[in-house]
Amino acid sequence: MKTLQKICSVYDFKRLMNPRAKKGEAYVPTDVEHMANIITHGGCIIPSILAMLWMLYIAQTSLQFLIAVIYGWALVALFSVSCTFHTLAFSGRSQKLRHFFHIADRAVIYIFIASSYSPWLTLRDFGGIEDEMMWLIWIMAVCGIVYSYTFHEKYKMLEIILYLGIGVCPATVAFMMREPSGIYELFLGGVTFIVGVVFFKSDGIIPFAHAIWHLFVLVGTMFHYYAINLYLLGLDQDEIMLTK
Repeated sequence: MKTLQKICSVYDFKRLMNPRAKKGEAYVPTDVEHMANIITHGGCIIPSILAMLWMLYIAQTSLQFLIAVIYGWALVALFSVSCTFHTLAFSGRSQKLRHFFHIADRAVIYIFIASSYSPWLTLRDFGGIEDEMMWLIWIMAVCGIVYSYTFHEKYKMLEIILYLGIGVCPATVAFMMREPSGIYELFLGGVTFIVGVVFFKSDGIIPFAHAIWHLFVLVGTMFHYYAINLYLLGLDQDEIMLTK
């Protein structure tokens, strides 16, 4: 019992993480945190490629194929860029390349969020506002990317607001879909991402916080991927509108 208490003590947990980053600086994970960050997203690269290939295989129309390409590549990029950045950070080499991929790691999140909305706005009827929402979401994504490049590691609260803004605000139009099938999965995925943000901002407070965030990202993408395949791909347009 004493041994178990010692293992579970706050002191032992603190050894697994470094102190929180200072203002304007990036958090420096411990070696074990680095490895967890690499494994949790590195292990998703091959499955994400296979997932994209499956989407391309079941797509029946040229528009579905285009959506599968956009969403599929965003999915692969999400895990590949993340793994590359964390690998470079762990190696401690090529500071310029690591800096580039750190910005890219944040920027690809905006691309993935916009890509997650695109299949629904393209293949579902939202009462005529689909095009406007598509433009809005991708403009927000571009603004987020510009922020990542211009103010990297500065104004971190603004970064969270931007992520939540592009992720949550457009979701309000989901209830305007003429055919609501898929909303349940979209909701579950969205909630998963939002809860994960708590860990995204908990480096230096919770051991392996960033790796836990990675797992939330994985689960959230699984919900959304499942919904896209079930309700949007492999069906003709009339069937999509009548999906149960």
